[in-house]
Amino acid sequence: MPKDSSAHTGPAPTPAQAHQRLIGLCLALLTLVIYLPVRQHGFSVYDDGDYLTQNHVVQQGLTWAGFKWAFSTWSASNWHPLTWLSHMLDCELFGLNPGAHHLVSVLFHAANAVLLFALLVRLTGAHWAAAMIAALFAWHPLRVESVAWAAERKDVLCTLFELFALLRYARYSRDKRPHDFYLALVCFALSLLAKPMPVTLPCLLLVLDWWPLQRLVQARSAAAGLARLALEKWPFFLLSAASCAVTFLAQRSAAVLSLEQYPWPLRLGNAVLSYAKYVLKTVWPADLAVIYPLPEHLSWILVAASGGGLATISWLLWRARREQPYLWVGWLWYLGTLAPVIGLVQAGQQAMADRYTYFPTIGIYLAAVFWVKALAARFQIPARALAIGAGLLLTVNAGLTEHQLSYWSDAQSLFAHTVAVTGDNPTAQINLGVALEQQGHSAEALTHYQTALRLQPDSVEAHNDVANLLDDAGQTNAAL
Repeated sequence: MPKDSSAHTGPAPTPAQAHQRLIGLCLALLTLVIYLPVRQHGFSVYDDGDYLTQNHVVQQGLTWAGFKWAFSTWSASNWHPLTWLSHMLDCELFGLNPGAHHLVSVLFHAANAVLLFALLVRLTGAHWAAAMIAALFAWHPLRVESVAWAAERKDVLCTLFELFALLRYARYSRDKRPHDFYLALVCFALSLLAKPMPVTLPCLLLVLDWWPLQRLVQARSAAAGLARLALEKWPFFLLSAASCAVTFLAQRSAAVLSLEQYPWPLRLGNAVLSYAKYVLKTVWPADLAVIYPLPEHLSWILVAASGGGLATISWLLWRARREQPYLWVGWLWYLGTLAPVIGLVQAGQQAMADRYTYFPTIGIYLAAVFWVKALAARFQIPARALAIGAGLLLTVNAGLTEHQLSYWSDAQSLFAHTVAVTGDNPTAQINLGVALEQQGHSAEALTHYQTALRLQPDSVEAHNDVANLLDDAGQTNAAL
């Protein structure tokens, strides 16, 4: 008798599972297609040297010495050993082929889109809403910096493990199997080893416990339920505290500005402005740049207006939390996960950064998509009209992303664009000068170095670059 082959195979996927897999496959493929131009891009003159082109340890590939170095170094003012190992593996496989390094980041980004879709389906059961949120996340031009910049591999890598952690936690909340909880904890630890930004994940888990997981409903009171769920997550909070401590030690000597350099009023004002600007750039992604210079002076009228707008949004969403809990959850996702990089502990000279939005703006997409879904049901908007609107929005996003990618094709294009959209920007002027000098355009490079020196007279880099070019031109006295 013929053997029953079905005895050796798993159960056939249900129509819903097959549908989910098809959507996930389409998300991944379209994301890869949109980002394919990066295979022609080179490395950047900005930070890629620290991570790859001038890092001889990383260039050796995967070695035991490199492994020990990855876990012991604070190079680039960070402690992220998993990111270092990721770069070492790329060098082991591809050498210093920039296109291959970029494509690996694109693969991580495509995987993140699929994981986000799977997470939202598991949390909410809403396939098309989850697909829309994942597509908005993957194809928005704010993602370009995290994906097309080799030095920002840490963004896509830490988010990969952060989403895995959320998926395992969602399964744990449903099945109550301890191994799912511990797998979530391991994935969270791996995300922190790639980049410390996910330190607020334990708080996000508490937010998701309220909606859509509905775990607070099972408690006798909200306070008791919240206390019990917070205590349950003590290992997550412990990992977050350890990561914060290590990160501060890694950055305090080179990256973190003192209160004398950047006082509290400026930090608070810039944080309020940044929260508002990130929302605006999510809605209207214009004038994106790789460096937004830290302002020495703020318009306090603009700060007050931004703070008032944020407070009004928060109050309205809080009032709607019972009837439309997704609005409040999405807003808390955005505010909370962005907090570690909002500038209260000011690391570096940037006022804000597109890469910081990689994970936080998922909350904005979640709130917006579920709100539109509810409006469509209330006003009986035809599904075809919704599909056309969603298609147009995603097409515009993809087009803007392709356009933004073009600036990352080479360093001169990137920093010329940054200078054009940010105005007085000494860091961008220096990097544009470096790009021009590498192409042999010394006279143009000198102009940009001198502009940087005028904008920031105490810049060591600008003084050094001007002096070197003057010396190369035989102007020894001027160089000295």
